[in-house]
Amino acid sequence: MSSNVPISGAGNLTAPTPQNTPLNQAPIALGLSRPTVPDISEDNEGEAAGGDGEDGLQAFPGLEQHMLGMVHGKLADLLGKSSGYIESLPVEIKLNVEALKGVQVKQNELHNQYKKECLELEKKYLELQKPLYERRSAIINGKAAATTQEIEAGEEASVKDDEDYTPLPKDVTPSPSGIPEFWLTALRNHVALNEMITDRDVEALKHLIDVRLVYLKEGEGSPKETLGKPGFTIIFQFEKNAFFDNEVLEKTYLYQEEVGYSGDFVYDRALGTTIKWKEEKDLTKEFEIKKQRNKNTNRTRLVRKAKPTDSFFNFFSPPIPPTEEAIENGDYEDEELQDLEEKLEEDYQIGEDLKEKIIPRAVDYFTGKALQYEIPDDEDEDDFEDLDDDDDEGRFEDVSGGPATGANVNPEECKQQ
Repeated sequence: MSSNVPISGAGNLTAPTPQNTPLNQAPIALGLSRPTVPDISEDNEGEAAGGDGEDGLQAFPGLEQHMLGMVHGKLADLLGKSSGYIESLPVEIKLNVEALKGVQVKQNELHNQYKKECLELEKKYLELQKPLYERRSAIINGKAAATTQEIEAGEEASVKDDEDYTPLPKDVTPSPSGIPEFWLTALRNHVALNEMITDRDVEALKHLIDVRLVYLKEGEGSPKETLGKPGFTIIFQFEKNAFFDNEVLEKTYLYQEEVGYSGDFVYDRALGTTIKWKEEKDLTKEFEIKKQRNKNTNRTRLVRKAKPTDSFFNFFSPPIPPTEEAIENGDYEDEELQDLEEKLEEDYQIGEDLKEKIIPRAVDYFTGKALQYEIPDDEDEDDFEDLDDDDDEGRFEDVSGGPATGANVNPEECKQQ
């Protein structure tokens, strides 16, 4: 179940709740029940039309759909508008309605308390799982050898999932180097993240050695915007690499302090680490070299200009929800607000998937098992056709390659602008 509620201070812009956020908003009207219009079926065509099937609505193709469309349209127009019924009630009845609202206030208070206790329970069990996450990291990075008991438990799970699973030889020792490119592979086997990771990002993400979750603690917070706020942080730990100086990149998601109308915590905003890129290595920018000529001296020079480009690392520069003041001042066009809303929804959804799916079940994303749950299985293969884009072929399987950053440019030959 999912729902949307207004972002704090953002006018009529909506933000997703932290549970099962849809990537695409659906108009409210589409969530309505089918209007109670008689169904024109083979058994009642003539009766509904006032005659036999050939003289009734069946003689006017599309009429039923047109009528239903009109009903849907009128219902959509009435959403949020009073029918006048409540206003027409006697005062004595209105007092009872207000009393129900008072009861609802107490229900809401208890539900808020329930959700906050659920959050504390999540924190408790994350702490209990901490030794297992540390053990997982040690095996992945070759800091500890896999035990016989762990391997046997894993093979039992494999047989349970696949009756045709072939057990591995018992006389082979587990590799002391761990599992190379584990997290790169796991991330690329998530549909949305796979779309975000470009070929230029691959070399940098090969150095990703761990992804962890921590909850924000009351009275603690860095940066100070997180102080005392409910939420969580996704920690991406990297080994030393040629792209940036940070060993840790973080993405923090803040909840609003009160539970939303749907009964779930509502995302407020996200904060990301500033990446300290090494010279010539910023993967979020694309550099273009242009030759310019001086009009007076005819002297030529090379000018290096940067422009934003797609990159997984844009994830650490999240979209900023607009303020109510900015919306009221008309600083945003309707299309801009809609585009921003979609970006916020996608960003929140990815954060939620990292928290609820990828981190807890990283091995299932590494092996690809999780893909059977990520990709809908109710779509017919015949509904799809291949695209003339070789870059997307095999992206789930071939995760080891990908060129490094763009060609080196001699800084002496260029002037950066």
